[in-house]
Amino acid sequence: MKDHTTRAKADAYEGVVEAFRHLNKELKALGMKKPAETLSESKVKFINRILNDIQAFMKDEPEGRYLDLLDDEVLPQYSDAILILSQYEGALAGFHNRYHGWVPSESTHTWRVK
Repeated sequence: MKDHTTRAKADAYEGVVEAFRHLNKELKALGMKKPAETLSESKVKFINRILNDIQAFMKDEPEGRYLDLLDDEVLPQYSDAILILSQYEGALAGFHNRYHGWVPSESTHTWRVK
């Protein structure tokens, strides 16, 4: 298993992770109120923009093949969207755990990049 990633992928992670976390938190909160309610087309497009950014740097990672976009033709219910976002949440955690950690030469926790 690789223990290094590229600077570009680490930067891509950093650029999207907070937006994803806030989106995921809000979606879960809305889903708790009405899990069977259908998302609007505009919400699906917005969510998919963030998911596309994640897919771009995760495509070669072990979890990458499990990352699907939300269907914008048959709009998903909140519960379905939350399930899909949970896959992304796990994939992001795996990416961070795999490539971010103690780097002795720098005496700090940072990205292990090539």
